[in-house]
Amino acid sequence: MARESESKLKGRVRALPWALVVRGGMIVGKRWTALSSKERARLAQLVRESRGRARNLSKRQQLELRRLARKLDLKGMSRELRPLVRGGKRSRKRR
Repeated sequence: MARESESKLKGRVRALPWALVVRGGMIVGKRWTALSSKERARLAQLVRESRGRARNLSKRQQLELRRLARKLDLKGMSRELRPLVRGGKRSRKRR
C-alpha cells in the first residue's frame, strides 16, 4: 500500500511543469529582492505575527504591512504570473 502511494507521488512530481515553476519563482524572486533585507525581515515578521490575518495587527502595523506590500507590486506580479497559471492561453468571453 505504501509503495502504491509513493509511486503516485513520483508520477505527480514528474508531471509537474518544472519550467513554469522555475519561471514563477523568478518572477516572485524579482519582486522579493526589490525590498531591502531589513524590509524583507520586517515583512516576514509582520506576516508571522498576523498569522495570515491583517486584523490581528495594530493599525500602525497594518499600515506598515500595506506599505511593504505596495512596494512588492503584487498587482504587477499577478499580471506576470497569470499566463503561467492559464498556460499562456487567453480565455474566451462567453456570450
